Amino acid sequence: MKVVAIIQARTGSSRLPGKVLLPLGDKTVLEHVIERTARAKLVDEVIVATTMKKEDLPIVKMVANMGFRVFTGSENDVLDRYYQCARLAMADCIVRITSDCPLVDPNIIDKVVKKHLETEADMVYNDLYPNGFDFGTFTFDLLRRAWKEARLLSEREHVVPYMFKIAKKIERVICPENLSHIRLTLDREEDYEVLQIVFDNVYAKKKDFTFEDVMEFLRKNPDVTKINVHIRRDEGYRRSLEKDRELTEEELEKLI
Repeated sequence: MKVVAIIQARTGSSRLPGKVLLPLGDKTVLEHVIERTARAKLVDEVIVATTMKKEDLPIVKMVANMGFRVFTGSENDVLDRYYQCARLAMADCIVRITSDCPLVDPNIIDKVVKKHLETEADMVYNDLYPNGFDFGTFTFDLLRRAWKEARLLSEREHVVPYMFKIAKKIERVICPENLSHIRLTLDREEDYEVLQIVFDNVYAKKKDFTFEDVMEFLRKNPDVTKINVHIRRDEGYRRSLEKDRELTEEELEKLI
């Protein structure tokens, strides 16, 4: 079984443009995401899936220079971008990673992939972890079915909503402590401030830091997480739901 981690990345962001290329320590946000994901022992390949827009050429060049494969596809139909990338990579199990999570932990990735392989589930995701450590896996067969059937705009702009509707077996890897209230993703200026503090204090001391290292620092410095506590989780998906509608075949073709 081939396990492929697909990292979705683009420079376009209404709230924080170019966020994946912002510096954190001695690397960009996206470089951290790629290198940390690649440390997962159960992942066979890491691919970055970006768009065909000229604004995303810096992503293509950077990823290629790092020695990883990069796929360019639809900007708005992210489900199609994932499907086409996974199909070309001949993936059996896909690990979905977003490029706004530079703290992603390879050890947790391995736990989720291990659960996926052992249970033969359609989907596995980690639950109750801080926002920024959350991700999931799914089978290529489930992705292909979602790609064929999903018709709502929200189900095309985001990868997993339709899969949650049709998956027959879903498993979870649960955090020992409910830390879902902590925000360690990158979507706004306040998020960037939090991540800069974490990298200046944790990454500076230990380049291959773990989830536990980050939590230890935050427990000793609780004021850090108050900086972005007011930001709602999953703002992008909420906006998709607000403008949601069923797409016609013609609209779907244009979206792709």
